[in-house]
Amino acid sequence: MLDHVFTDAIGALRDALESALLERQAVEERFQADILLGDITWETSYGLPGEGSPPRVQLDLSLEWPTWAQTAYRTWYLDEEFTEGPVIDIEIVFRVQRLAETPDPAVVMGGMPPFTPQIGDEELAGLGPTLETVYDADLEVVSHAVEITYTGSYELDEKTLEDGSALDEHFAQIGGWITAALVRLGDLPLTFQPAREGEER
Repeated sequence: MLDHVFTDAIGALRDALESALLERQAVEERFQADILLGDITWETSYGLPGEGSPPRVQLDLSLEWPTWAQTAYRTWYLDEEFTEGPVIDIEIVFRVQRLAETPDPAVVMGGMPPFTPQIGDEELAGLGPTLETVYDADLEVVSHAVEITYTGSYELDEKTLEDGSALDEHFAQIGGWITAALVRLGDLPLTFQPAREGEER
């Protein structure tokens, strides 16, 4: 892994999720760079153990390292001059899928934990639910899904840049909150379609 504060943040968040006993969907993980704008993005997906593929409830998570954040980090790293704290943009999407019926958004939102965690000094902001209906080529309904999105920004101060262990502390509560949300969503009184043959549930 590269020696960089962004990859340190990825490692800290991955450790928090795996410490919460979540199961990474390996084929869904991506680390990509925008060759036009220069932004770097890490995307991954996690589910509860034994849910099959795709799981009934799933976390889609992305961290973005903007170009200007790299400039601020480089200035601090090379010139030892802290002028502006670089920022990591965060998006967390909870997806409830394989639904046999259109879900009631109020029921789904009622399954979320009653609080949102802070990352550093900032609290995540919820954007509300998005409903999805999947059709086949004959316009027959195949399945339904609902997504709940949270976004936020994590500003790295000079102390965090100097001591990467502060990242572990800042991301520690995220894993527990995400696990609680996935368990609560999976326990909702919703009708799920069976997993594909050979998969659990």
